[in-house]
Parts: sequence; structure tokens; C-alpha cells
Amino acid sequence: MNENTVDLKDRITVNANTLAGMLDCGRATAVKIGTEAGARVQIGTRVLFKVSEVERYINERTGKKCQEGV
Repeated sequence: MNENTVDLKDRITVNANTLAGMLDCGRATAVKIGTEAGARVQIGTRVLFKVSEVERYINERTGKKCQEGV
């Protein structure tokens, strides 16, 4: 593994395409979920989504408690 490569489970933010893969949905749906979760971060023209906020949002919507480090 390249020293600059981070495992997906260790990422703080991801782009819309990666989020779609994580959620097993389309890009548009991933953007909608990320935005509704308040996870959208824009730096210049780049848009990223905070993984922890998306996880929290999904856990709240499904009634499950968030587990740290999972």
C-alpha cells in the first residue's frame, strides 16, 4: 500500500462517487443523503462528505445506536 493511501474505513471524508459505493446507491441519491445528513463540505470547487455524519444520520433514521470505531 502506498504511504499516502488510506483505507476506506479510516477516511474522514469521501467524494460523492465513493459515498455512493459505500451506500450501495446511485451518485444522486448519495449526494441527497449526504446533504440531508449535514455532511457536505465544500473546499473551493471540491465537494466532500463527512463519513461520520452520514453514519450518524443513517443510524438515527434506522433507530440504531452509533458504535464508535465501527
